[in-house]
Amino acid sequence: MPRPQGFTYDQHADGTVVITHRGRAAGTLRGGRAEKFLAEVGSGDPQLVMARWTGAYKFGNERLARSHPRNSGRR
Repeated sequence: MPRPQGFTYDQHADGTVVITHRGRAAGTLRGGRAEKFLAEVGSGDPQLVMARWTGAYKFGNERLARSHPRNSGRR
């Protein structure tokens, strides 16, 4: 699985954090969530952390989920 890339974030004066992916807004965090994000992004791989927080993260089970009987009728 390729590593996530293309994520950036901007911290505003009011404490809001805006995460962008390749120039497009991917998420906005405020208050406690923004503080938690900033602590996590400072201690780990920033690209991976931002991908997880925005939901743009591949878990590796997409192929298995596609063949699951519950999902077979949805195309």
